[in-house]
Amino acid sequence: MMSTRAPSVAIETDAPIPTWFGVGGTADRLARPSSIEELRQCVGLDPDLHILGDGANLLVDDAGVRELVVDLSGGVFKEVAVHDETGFVVAGSGVRLPQLINECVRRGLGGLEALAGIPASVGGAVVMNAGGAFGEIRETVLRVHAMDRAGREHAIDRTHIDFGYRRSRLNHLIITSVEFTLSPGDPETLRKRLRECMEYKKNTQPLKDDSAGCVFKNPTLAGAIEGVGDEGQRVSAGMLIDRAGLKGARVGGAEVSARHGNFVVTREGATARDVIELIARVREGVEQRFGVTLEREVVVWERSS
Repeated sequence: MMSTRAPSVAIETDAPIPTWFGVGGTADRLARPSSIEELRQCVGLDPDLHILGDGANLLVDDAGVRELVVDLSGGVFKEVAVHDETGFVVAGSGVRLPQLINECVRRGLGGLEALAGIPASVGGAVVMNAGGAFGEIRETVLRVHAMDRAGREHAIDRTHIDFGYRRSRLNHLIITSVEFTLSPGDPETLRKRLRECMEYKKNTQPLKDDSAGCVFKNPTLAGAIEGVGDEGQRVSAGMLIDRAGLKGARVGGAEVSARHGNFVVTREGATARDVIELIARVREGVEQRFGVTLEREVVVWERSS
């Protein structure tokens, strides 16, 4: 792996892109800015750049990506400021969400512990409005700081963010930091709540396997399906996959988890193409069985022409 240097920010070539699937290609170019100004330089180099978070909700095709990949895991993007008395917290977009949750619980600030067990960076969690059975991140967001693809900075109040199920409509922006409003509380009570959320995850999901969490969003039914749900009801994608007989389905080294139908896990020798083909097969199987088209939650980076 070589390095070349643009003004202030180093560019690595043929750089690995770490993801939780543990498969996939490399970045032709990768940068690790440590400041807002270095990030602005990256935008100037390639306005179509990809932002790499924790890699927990990402699949990179085996051919890798041509666009500049920007890793925001260092410098100002890793900083956290916590105000214990008010519950006001500012976290850089590259802070790992589990790290932030643990720090806030330790200091007796509640609100984020409902997101225990969700692997994500703060920026990625806000972009996708990360959540689960116990809540969503939007419930604690006060303001988002971001940069657009022209290098301009923005501060966006919670009331101007179109949060919805697994979306924020902030995908066009590069999140740099997030302000949260949390509730001061008893640390021991919060630790208990955190343990309960983690225990639920351990009992229902294949946390020890290489996967990117839920592959598909839970769909809203366009019409009633007997034994599944009523029109307008949001139902479990995992349940549909299970009832379509797709648990345990395999393509190469990729497999639909026997523990949770909405998880695809990778085994030794798996490739990104195996995962992509298995996801397509599962989507087709559910559509044939129920007439429901599943929407992918996992982000896929493919090589542009």
